[in-house]
Amino acid sequence: MPASTPVTLPEADAPLLPDWPERGTITLADEADTHALAHRLAGLIRPGNVLLLSGHLGAGKTHLARALIRALVGAPHEPVPSPTFTLVQTYDAPNSEIWHADLYRLGDPGELAELGLDEAMGQAICLIEWPGRLAPDWPHGAVLIDLARQPDDSRIARLLAAAETPLSAALAQ
Repeated sequence: MPASTPVTLPEADAPLLPDWPERGTITLADEADTHALAHRLAGLIRPGNVLLLSGHLGAGKTHLARALIRALVGAPHEPVPSPTFTLVQTYDAPNSEIWHADLYRLGDPGELAELGLDEAMGQAICLIEWPGRLAPDWPHGAVLIDLARQPDDSRIARLLAAAETPLSAALAQ
């Protein structure tokens, strides 16, 4: 992740996190570590899994999602635009459809049904940025990665999960 000036948000804009136990922590020192995490995730994530990506603006949510999507589709240069304005982008991977959602601009949780995200969560691999917009209806069996940018521009990725799922257990190792 290229160095840039950290963005400070008012506390009211801090990401809302579920009250789930922490299952592990990973330090991402640089872009190569983020790509390594994405490749590790690609080997573990399955259709029907929901990965929630949380963190302040500039924490690396989209960067991690982009690297994961590229790893899943097997195309390191696949164009992966941020779904900030479209809310959802879909991709075809060899074993599953991938839904990449950015809920930052979601006006009302009822819009999720219009997007088809509820249905996709049971069938596709779903990557959801700004998952706090789902609260308090967190997806069952989801795993959350909360990214926090550090003063040296590294990231701390905290893994949270309500229950031990195959994905959370594999990631925690």
